[in-house]
Amino acid sequence: MGKSVRQTRVRGEAGRGHAEAARSQDGPRAQKSSARREAILNAAFDEFSAQGFAAARLDDVARRAGVAKGTIYLHFEDKEALFQELIRSVLAPFVGTLEATLKADVPARIMAEQVVELFVTQVYGTRRKEVIRLIISEGSRFPHVAEFYYREVLSRIMAAVREWMRRAVERGEVKGDAVVRFPQLMGAPAIVAILWGGLFDRFEPLDVRAFMHAHLDLVFGRPPCA
Repeated sequence: MGKSVRQTRVRGEAGRGHAEAARSQDGPRAQKSSARREAILNAAFDEFSAQGFAAARLDDVARRAGVAKGTIYLHFEDKEALFQELIRSVLAPFVGTLEATLKADVPARIMAEQVVELFVTQVYGTRRKEVIRLIISEGSRFPHVAEFYYREVLSRIMAAVREWMRRAVERGEVKGDAVVRFPQLMGAPAIVAILWGGLFDRFEPLDVRAFMHAHLDLVFGRPPCA
């Protein structure tokens, strides 16, 4: 083997060794950075829920997360970017599940009942509803946040619901095309439930599951066994 070939092989092996060493060092650093980012998002969730978007301060988010305020800026450009990522991280998994569910080839009423259970268990029964309340209460004052929510969450849900209702109309499972033209009609009870739960539930508790099933009766008609 020539000298130049041996040198090339040695340099190549040395390069791979340095790369592997760098990766081994980057592993713990990457994990630590990811943990800090997650802590910041969790702290932001608590702070935004307690104070609202407008009043929440990054100093208080940092305090809750146990990091320096400057650490937040290593991960997020500003408070708005932090809130946008909170929206994405909290709601995107649900949106993805809903989109996949609505593609199933099952009768519309059965699908609707599955969607009710998804909402009750994965939104209303969790802290996800707090993010939606924040959007409702403060979105008009922060149009960029509202636009982000529409693009990342609402437009995707409406497109999936519209296609689902289009199939239901074609099969004769729903009369008229109002629910295709206005997919908001299918989501209206969810928004009412979230608003009612935050404002009036202590005066008159709402059975959210029964409330949403009553709405399904209006859209699809009551099931024969009811």
